[in-house]
Amino acid sequence: MALKVYEYAGCSTCKKALKFLNDHKVKYEKVAIVEHPPTLTELKKMLAFVDGDLKKLFNTSGQVYREMKLGDKLAEMTENEALKLLAANGKLIKRPFIISADQGFVGFKELEWKTLKG
Repeated sequence: MALKVYEYAGCSTCKKALKFLNDHKVKYEKVAIVEHPPTLTELKKMLAFVDGDLKKLFNTSGQVYREMKLGDKLAEMTENEALKLLAANGKLIKRPFIISADQGFVGFKELEWKTLKG
């Protein structure tokens, strides 16, 4: 699996992350997260990279998250329900969302991203 970066064009954090990747000459495939959210398989894989913490996959400061009142509902949801919700709505996913066969990150933290292989 090649390095995939799910991003949102209007997101300033995504822009910083892509600039970082370009500056460090990391090869990646850019994917529009709203139009093409990560698959259930990718979300399950990312969940393992974040030590099973579902909340880390959600864009908790996003408008859709707040409108759906997911802060109250997330604790009641099964893992499968939460992952299906994420796979159906890219705006709910914390971004950028970067994944490959052996690594994955949500959000942009430059120190973490310095460990990227690509």
